[in-house]
Amino acid sequence: MPAELYHIFKFWYVNQVNVVRWSNAYSDPYRLECGVRQGGISSPKLFNLYVNALIEELSSTHVGCHIDDVCFNNLSYADDMVLLSASPCGLRRLLGICEQFARSHGLVYNVKKSECMVFQVRGKDLPPVPPIRLYGTPLNRVESFKYLGHVVTSDLKDDADIERERRALSVRANMVARRFARCSAEVKLTLFRAFCTTFYTSSLWISYTQKQYNALRVQYNNAFRMLMGLPRYCSASGMFANARVDCFYTTMRKRCTSLARRVRDSSIAAS
Repeated sequence: MPAELYHIFKFWYVNQVNVVRWSNAYSDPYRLECGVRQGGISSPKLFNLYVNALIEELSSTHVGCHIDDVCFNNLSYADDMVLLSASPCGLRRLLGICEQFARSHGLVYNVKKSECMVFQVRGKDLPPVPPIRLYGTPLNRVESFKYLGHVVTSDLKDDADIERERRALSVRANMVARRFARCSAEVKLTLFRAFCTTFYTSSLWISYTQKQYNALRVQYNNAFRMLMGLPRYCSASGMFANARVDCFYTTMRKRCTSLARRVRDSSIAAS
């Protein structure tokens, strides 16, 4: 790294001062002793440089879950990390690496925000699993948790995540219908495509009940009827065909196809 660049970053982080504003009142200035600048263009790269050594060390152990002889023992997005292991002893070893990295880099993991989940094997009873500890404190064992907005459950079912998306669709549809009730049909169709057809992580759904899936479909159809002011029991296929808008099944097929295409065309898949 050029010396000039190093001194610029050093000046930024040594001299930054923060205040907290509440209405028109300001707190006393204080120093920020750790962390990157919130919203800074360089912050993601600086954070990646900082934490990359931990990811490399975890991956090099080859302890954890394997897919086609490739070790997948950690998933990381910014400061959200998931450790994966087929055994408690493997998970303890991965946690030990994280604890050592934290001690040597001035970090402390939040035990209260860290959780443990044991995935079930279909048709088999789980044997007793010993407590998983972080800094000597047993982690809270949960049956579900939300990672990057996607609900993961111990039984590997997608019903909970579909319900999350159904509720989110209801909120978005009500907001659009309330705020843009006086707009033209063309504007409403554009808003529907933008706000009501983007089912987050829906291309990952593979194990769910038909009842839950149908509930999302009904919510999708009713959202369109409400926005366009159509009768509640009008034909769903007919109203989407007349408006030239994708129906629920078409939308879902397109999202799954898009994921398959991106995976097939990615450099990792090609290699």
